Amino acid sequence: MFMAVGLAHASSVTIPAGAQYYGAPYYGTSINGVSTLSLSPDVLMTLDIIQTSVTSYGAAAASVMKDSDGFYTQVSVAAPITSVSLDTQSTDIVSVATAGGIVMTAPARKSVGSGGSLTVTDLNVDLANKQVYATLIGGNGVGTLNNIALWNVGSVTSSGLITGYDSHCGFYNDCLYVAPGMTLSGLRLTADGFNKVAQSLGLLSLGKSALTGITDFGTITMGAVPEPSTPALMGLGLAGLLISKRRRQRA
Repeated sequence: MFMAVGLAHASSVTIPAGAQYYGAPYYGTSINGVSTLSLSPDVLMTLDIIQTSVTSYGAAAASVMKDSDGFYTQVSVAAPITSVSLDTQSTDIVSVATAGGIVMTAPARKSVGSGGSLTVTDLNVDLANKQVYATLIGGNGVGTLNNIALWNVGSVTSSGLITGYDSHCGFYNDCLYVAPGMTLSGLRLTADGFNKVAQSLGLLSLGKSALTGITDFGTITMGAVPEPSTPALMGLGLAGLLISKRRRQRA
């Protein structure tokens, strides 16, 4: 494992995903990982109050679950990690960037909101200052805002950089990859983040009251991209054989 998360020093190096990293102690490795944002029960309740719909944006993939009454029970969005910045002296992780995000669309409801939409995408986690920055695309005159400090992070549980091998290319040094292994919890909206979210969704008195009541927005968990399971790979292989067989029969 790499070192645990710590404060940044004067210099750092940013390694884009897929690029080879030749710094110590993992020479010739590449960055590979996924970051998953899981919304808290308080946020899910607020989404129900505002009657907000949720979809994924860009390169991210959303998982949305509701109960039989149509209330949210789980919302999470997995986004690929696009780069990791390391302190050149300690090799501590300084920041992590991701691509894609989540879209929330709210209808007009009396005393709740006038309607609007908000896209939260391209997160940049500043571990030294325990803040999460994002690009916001909001309705109601907000427009596109890059690198807005959206959340303060309550705590970081870290195992540093974790290593793995790409099973499709074998156990060679060039097949070694590293990914951030950590969980960020206790996400709280910054003052600017609160204002931009409320304006984008067009929240009125009841909607703002519900948003104010959120003391924990959820967690962000980072790790390596999971390898396909053996049954899944076998299924893909069988599908390929069937397609090939059908093509031969048609010929």
